[in-house]
Amino acid sequence: MKIHWNFKKSKTVEIKLNLKDVLCVLFHSFGYGIIKTKDFECKGRKNMIFVAAIIIIAGIYITMSYNGFVQLQNIVEEAFSTMDVYLKKRYDLIPNLVETVKGYATHESKTLENVIEKRNMAMGAGNMKERQKMEGELTGALKTIFALSESYPDLKANGNFMKLQGQLETIEGDILQSRKYYNGVVRSFNTKCETFPSLIVAKIFSFTQKEYFEITEEKERSNVQVKF
Repeated sequence: MKIHWNFKKSKTVEIKLNLKDVLCVLFHSFGYGIIKTKDFECKGRKNMIFVAAIIIIAGIYITMSYNGFVQLQNIVEEAFSTMDVYLKKRYDLIPNLVETVKGYATHESKTLENVIEKRNMAMGAGNMKERQKMEGELTGALKTIFALSESYPDLKANGNFMKLQGQLETIEGDILQSRKYYNGVVRSFNTKCETFPSLIVAKIFSFTQKEYFEITEEKERSNVQVKF
């Protein structure tokens, strides 16, 4: 390696250094070692060991922290997939529920059409925020169906309707628990992204915070209540 200094008198001073010499100079700058003018030799073994240890420890921490992010990210994705399965089960149940109600409440076509519309919009949501909004509206629409059953005793006593009610009640409980679990692992992941020193690793490897799955409308926060 060559280093040039240019002075006002246009003179150039050339010094040849090898990698060993550069390292010696660097270590000497910390106040350790002895440099000999002739060959830039230095004795800084203790300092070199100290720096090497820091590099090794930092490398181990970065590796462990990165693996921790990957594991948490996989858990978040798995938790969302589980919640998504229960949401899809609810989607599949709704058409049968609507058809059963339609046979008894022929004058409630608008209410039933609204439920199907909300279901289709929730299924076609393009991002997390939109889906959260549409899931909340779907939950509210489902409540109106069970409110109708109070006005139609024959519907309320129908065996198929009662069976669908029981299935929906189970699915609603599964959705609630899976949403709580998903939000819990998202909170752990986001905390790791925000706290020092793991936030440095997050920025290096582009780990970003995940979105919670929350019901935004206060009136939709409670689950569908199924009453017999």
